[in-house]
Amino acid sequence: MSKTLVIAEISGGRLKKTTHSAITFAREAGFPFDILALGKGVGAAAEELRGFGAGAVLVADDALFANFVAEAFAPTVADVAKAGGYTVVAVTASSFGKDLSPRVAVRLGAGLAPDVSRVANQGGTLVYKRPIYAGNAIATMQVSTPVQVVSVRQSEFAAAAPSGGASAVSAVAASAAPNAARVQFVSFEEVKSERPELTEARVVVAGGRSLKSAENFKTVLEPLVDAFGAALGASRAAVDAGYVPNDLQVGQTGKVVAPGLYVAVGISGAIQHLAGMKNSKVIVAVNKDAEAPIFQVADYGLVADLFKAVPELTDAVKRARADR
Repeated sequence: MSKTLVIAEISGGRLKKTTHSAITFAREAGFPFDILALGKGVGAAAEELRGFGAGAVLVADDALFANFVAEAFAPTVADVAKAGGYTVVAVTASSFGKDLSPRVAVRLGAGLAPDVSRVANQGGTLVYKRPIYAGNAIATMQVSTPVQVVSVRQSEFAAAAPSGGASAVSAVAASAAPNAARVQFVSFEEVKSERPELTEARVVVAGGRSLKSAENFKTVLEPLVDAFGAALGASRAAVDAGYVPNDLQVGQTGKVVAPGLYVAVGISGAIQHLAGMKNSKVIVAVNKDAEAPIFQVADYGLVADLFKAVPELTDAVKRARADR
């Protein structure tokens, strides 16, 4: 019988919301599923995972997984998949999943379906859809190997909600591999911010090159970001110009987001940027060029000078939130 193994993404002992999208994929695939949690000190994350309707929550709690190194994680994931007879191994296509999934696929001799946006179970056969050519075309694909590894787009699969019940928790052994010892974790340079993480925020305010400088990002755009309690994003053009660091880039070569509200300020809307945010629930665009492509996907558009409109919008948001 076909069944799915979902790989949880855990950082610092905390379950990341990316995992919820992989759980949604498993539910839509229609097979029974279990969840594998790897890390050091993951007891709280495993307890949280019990409420999502999995047959079991498998826990590999070991110092080997204190820091994420794909070469160290892949052997355990592959061995658990083999031992459990899983036919599908699923992970969200975050940086974690994109790094881990091909290594697991190689160890399993499995086909890989990357960056999947839809899944349909057709008589027990999974059929996938995934964007190609910066989202301008959608490919339909199947994987013919007995075991298949899938990475799923967080922006395309809604975050799963707890379904009640309490899955059993079972410990599994960590597997070491000779090549893993050749890769050493050195450090993780984490950007500290009081704002929400870009890929997990409910509201994202993003700026483009039209802001003209890093100073304008701080003085014009960031007050609006903070008024919304939002995450800050940017177009590639703004990043390339040095206005903001590249970890804030939204787009085909940056981060893919799908918040409830996306506010694009001074962003023209090149297809590479649209590929990273077009699945946002509500899109608001502010641009002085009425012909900017961003208006083709925006739910609400304002043709105006951003240096006048954004401060006014910031004041309006502050007043609205104060009246709650």
